Amino acid sequence: MVEVDVSLGWGDPRVNGGRFLDYTVPLQGEPLNIIVSGLSDPFILTDAGFHVYAKSIGYSSECLGLHYGNIHEADLGDGEGRKDEQYLARQYYFPVWGTCWESFAGGHHFRAWQQNGTFAASGAWFIGASKEEHSQKNHKIVKNGYNLGRDWFVERAVAGSHWKGKGVWWRADVEWREGLLEPGNKGINHGIKQDGLVAILTVNRI
Repeated sequence: MVEVDVSLGWGDPRVNGGRFLDYTVPLQGEPLNIIVSGLSDPFILTDAGFHVYAKSIGYSSECLGLHYGNIHEADLGDGEGRKDEQYLARQYYFPVWGTCWESFAGGHHFRAWQQNGTFAASGAWFIGASKEEHSQKNHKIVKNGYNLGRDWFVERAVAGSHWKGKGVWWRADVEWREGLLEPGNKGINHGIKQDGLVAILTVNRI
């Protein structure tokens, strides 16, 4: 393995054999379609801070702390190989039932992994965001659900958010990158097409 350039706040996983798809099932994965740059507010680069930030833009932890579905893995090319998802968050329907309603009715959710291994210690969060069906359809991804899930996250990040418990406000700048994901549905879970764009977010306090 080689040391990956992380001067932009993230490193390309492909340099060391990683990829911009997670490992959902043996032959297919879901796109890592958002990166929260390591140049973001340092608080967000901590586990606790990232959870707070996710809440500020409309997500929260799973219903009653229970996990539904497979544990996904991702290889971020940082020397740690394939590792389990570190955070799974679901759309928070306020004030009715919170994420329990998302688990029942469907909505937006994401999985996240942090790039912090020896060969690419950027601190960036790599995120696979999507929109899913309700429980009676086994939470399958909706048509165009990867693009929709990514855009829902990005729109809220760029609009700005705050978390009253911390008294902190954030706003993200976004850079759209081509060439990291292959457009289409090759290797994509459920065979759902996606546009190949990855949103690079740099989140700053305001």
